[in-house]
Amino acid sequence: MHEPSYANPSCTHRFTVRVYYEDTDASGLVYHARYLHFVERARTEMLREAGSDHRSLLAREGLAFAVRFLAIEFLLPARLDDLLVVETAMTRHTGARIELKQRVLREGALLAECDLTLVCLDPSGRARRIPTALLDAFVALAKP
Repeated sequence: MHEPSYANPSCTHRFTVRVYYEDTDASGLVYHARYLHFVERARTEMLREAGSDHRSLLAREGLAFAVRFLAIEFLLPARLDDLLVVETAMTRHTGARIELKQRVLREGALLAECDLTLVCLDPSGRARRIPTALLDAFVALAKP
């Protein structure tokens, strides 16, 4: 799971996050569940940079994203005050799904890696096609 780079990602986004005291456990290391917060924030900011946000997506389109699958591998610990970068690459997409690879790095060192699938849902919980404009905006984030 921990390859040095993405194989032909269709979208790569970077988000920086600082480790605060509240993110650490009694040992002074980042508590494992906090990595889920970091990668969620990165996905939220990617959505925002694509021209939307969770609230307006629900209000305008009646849609929301939910995590369908998530696997995370922890390689190295993060510590208090570390400045982390979360890289998000869209590796595949279908009508209602987006597959992502997210990596958490500190000064280029890979700390954790996630593979996940998001599904686009309507308020009743049924899968719905991702709006074309939003999907196009995700892909456009990769352009220099």
